[in-house]
Amino acid sequence: MKRNLKSYLSISLKGLGMGAADVVPGVSGGTIAFITGIYEELVTTIANVNFGLVSTWKNEGFAKMWNQLNGNFILALLIGIAFSVFTLMRLTNYLLETYPVMVWSFFFGLVLASVWYVGKQIDRWTVKLIVFALLGFVIAFGITLITPAQGMDHPLYFLLCGSVAVCAMILPGISGAFILVLMGGYKSISEAVSEFDIQTISLVGVGAIIGLLSFSRILKWLFNHHKTITLAVLTGFIAGSLNKIWPWKNILESEIVKGKEIIIKETSVLPQNFNGDPKLIYAIVATLLGFLLILALEKIADQQPLSNAKH
Repeated sequence: MKRNLKSYLSISLKGLGMGAADVVPGVSGGTIAFITGIYEELVTTIANVNFGLVSTWKNEGFAKMWNQLNGNFILALLIGIAFSVFTLMRLTNYLLETYPVMVWSFFFGLVLASVWYVGKQIDRWTVKLIVFALLGFVIAFGITLITPAQGMDHPLYFLLCGSVAVCAMILPGISGAFILVLMGGYKSISEAVSEFDIQTISLVGVGAIIGLLSFSRILKWLFNHHKTITLAVLTGFIAGSLNKIWPWKNILESEIVKGKEIIIKETSVLPQNFNGDPKLIYAIVATLLGFLLILALEKIADQQPLSNAKH
């Protein structure tokens, strides 16, 4: 697929949105990729990574291999994600610490609109599709209720953490960081990154690569053979994840990791039962802004949000 500079700039901006979402615990960059119309192309591009690329490079040159990889798309997207992560992470953390209810309300509105957006990709809802959507909802909602496990110090465990967490990152709904908390690996991996523990970081990285290449192939197959069912499950999955980003939560258990409070267990409550100022009016406004942002993103997205995926 031929693209001009403006098109690649648009992809980088979408990567910017993905990176911004990924730095927020509980929000998945995969959701932003879906909304902005690049999700299926992203999944397909990752799934197409194989040893055949090396053969193409050897026999036909780097340019042919790069084109087969869809390299310009990946590069533009990674530039946006990296820029967002390194520039917005500090701002996002500050806002979460200073204005938590408003920030969570904004993302609640964003993800709520995402449920509507993904659901409307299905032209005709049937009883069968509703059942699959409910299944996705139950799974995601159940994940948000799981009590975090105790981690362990074993190479295979870190491989597993990387593999599972990266799957969550590309799956709309639940964030990879949240999955690491559930698996009990967030503290160990955070410390490994802070202390430049190359062995642990490498194990997590290898696990992430294995998980990414494997899971993307599954998603590609599902989109190619059972697209409407996949969309129905994703609709329910994103809806079920709303519990994780509900603005009013009372903390039941937490721990400090490198000076940062990591929430271990919390419960969603109504605004009047919140341990603090619910800031209801501000929360409603923030929710509406998040919802309207999705409508705006839809307008600037490609005309065929789930196409252009085959290369």
